[in-house]
Amino acid sequence: MSQAQSAPPVAAVDASKHPHLQAALDALPEGGGLVTIPPGTYVITEPLRVKTAETRIVGSGAATHIINQNATGQPAFILRPPTLDTEKKAQLWRVQIADLRVSGNENSGDGIFAEGIQEIYFEGVSVDHHGGHGIHMVNCTEDPRVADCILTYNKKSGVEIHGGHDIIVNANHFEENQDALRCYDAFNLCMNGNNIDDHLGNGVIIENTYGSVLSGNMIEECNGTAIILDRDCYGITLSANVIAHHLQGGIDLRDACGCTLSANTFVLAHEFSVRVGKESERNTITGNTFCNTYIGAGKEKRPAEAKVPMGVDVGTGVLIEGGVNGLILTGNTFSGLTTAAVWSTGVVKNVLVTSNLCLDCGRKLAKKSAWLDFKPKSHVILRDNLDETSPTAP
Repeated sequence: MSQAQSAPPVAAVDASKHPHLQAALDALPEGGGLVTIPPGTYVITEPLRVKTAETRIVGSGAATHIINQNATGQPAFILRPPTLDTEKKAQLWRVQIADLRVSGNENSGDGIFAEGIQEIYFEGVSVDHHGGHGIHMVNCTEDPRVADCILTYNKKSGVEIHGGHDIIVNANHFEENQDALRCYDAFNLCMNGNNIDDHLGNGVIIENTYGSVLSGNMIEECNGTAIILDRDCYGITLSANVIAHHLQGGIDLRDACGCTLSANTFVLAHEFSVRVGKESERNTITGNTFCNTYIGAGKEKRPAEAKVPMGVDVGTGVLIEGGVNGLILTGNTFSGLTTAAVWSTGVVKNVLVTSNLCLDCGRKLAKKSAWLDFKPKSHVILRDNLDETSPTAP
């Protein structure tokens, strides 16, 4: 008997032919199938539970609107093996949700909660106004994917990932969640081409994760910091991102080793563009631009003072905490900064600072302050930098 003949039966279910959405999901056999949800507004007060593998749930775009009116912290969707409470290794494979909107309220839970789903896939889903996370994945270990979704106005993270491997988060829009994305106890996050805007907290937070890449993302206007690496991150590349207008910082290497920051543009970061924490070692920062709103011909786009901090012209450089051991800073451009280009808060060692361009820095520092400023007894090599405060500057 062939594999196709021995596979469990699947079904195509039209949700309009059932009394409610849960009945349509329950109509799937154990082998799964396709559930189509036609245009309409669907009000729920209890989670919709998906219990079958090989299952795809498809709406009609924003015209299919599921409204979670639960006020006791329950999600709109729960994707979870039915035996997980008694069988810790239980899994479901290949559950997908596409082309629908899920909205909640400040007292509801997550928009979509998934646990133990392998090769999970979200595409073209709008998830907004939930009291919890937008999409929350726990131990969805193998190949989770979030693509071309919009995640907005959720009280916690737009996407929360705990324990995923080989993760794709591409071409999504995140706006005005608490944080855009948190990924922890995971590895191989590939996050590219996302637009992240107006977050109440931070942009992307990665913890205890390695072997990952964030590239080509636009991250703008966080009240906190654009990207944070913490808790034993290593082997991560942050490249070709535009990191604009953050009230705290651009990239915070709180606890990260063996990471590369390259070809990023930092503009209007208020406290620091990059901070290298004392737990971070052996990192490379190269080919980045650190700037303010200068537009040429002696003009700047924003004023030096404004009614709100977001309206002020500002630029910052690289802050290195005392205790850092091992850092390369080479080939960067620092211009129009209120701070020094690079400065340390304590003694550092094995830091190489070469071939950087420093122009019009230290605007809010005392006159004749160094723009490449390290505490005494630091082991730093400063070489071939064009720095107007250097004794060898032309």
